Amino acid sequence: MNQISEETGYKPGYYGKKRLSAAAWTDANIKEWNKNQENKKQEEKTPATYHNICFSRQIGVGALEIADLLSEIIHYRVIDREILEHMAQDTNLTQKIIGFYDERYPGKMSELFSMLINEKTFIKSDYARQLVKTVTALANTKPTIFVGRGTHLILPRQTVLAVRFICSKEYRVERLAKMMDIDPSKAEKQLKVIDNEQHQFFKTVYQKKEAPVEEFDLVINRDHISGAAQAAKIVACAYEQKFG
Repeated sequence: MNQISEETGYKPGYYGKKRLSAAAWTDANIKEWNKNQENKKQEEKTPATYHNICFSRQIGVGALEIADLLSEIIHYRVIDREILEHMAQDTNLTQKIIGFYDERYPGKMSELFSMLINEKTFIKSDYARQLVKTVTALANTKPTIFVGRGTHLILPRQTVLAVRFICSKEYRVERLAKMMDIDPSKAEKQLKVIDNEQHQFFKTVYQKKEAPVEEFDLVINRDHISGAAQAAKIVACAYEQKFG
């Protein structure tokens, strides 16, 4: 279900910042979780409930850049679609996280999965089931800013700030053309391919054709709030107002 198109040179989420590969990120975090488990001698019986932030966006709108800036403000980790895809395709990785969690709170993760499977009617395929497990496991180990993959449709709605980033086609074309140093007409063609792939993903996994505004706490239009730092501060403020 990896949607990085062979037909385009653009990887959704890329904006020039050097990041760990999905495999390297996962390896580093599993080592950290393992170390934390060894250091914890006694844990509370009731697991903490984390409030997470879920970004939904049109491809090319600049959501990952905003997430990174938001992370600097509220000090939450950022998990993008590349990491989610990597983990959802490797059941062993997700099972390791679930194993760490179950050692601290036996049976609690199974309860969460059972609840979600009963509530979420879209969980029909093996991939959707694995994606739900991956997102749920990550969301319950540490506060997170999720970017992409419809995570706001997976997690309990009362525990997330759901943010949608939109903009005009012209904004996305201009941004992509400038970032990749390509002709606008070529950028427009690449975006069309990626948009089709994203549309197919949501249709296949969630049985959804669009993202209605009613799904979100906050919708930010990058045509009118073009500064990434501005957008990050707005989300930080909304998060504080919702969860304190």
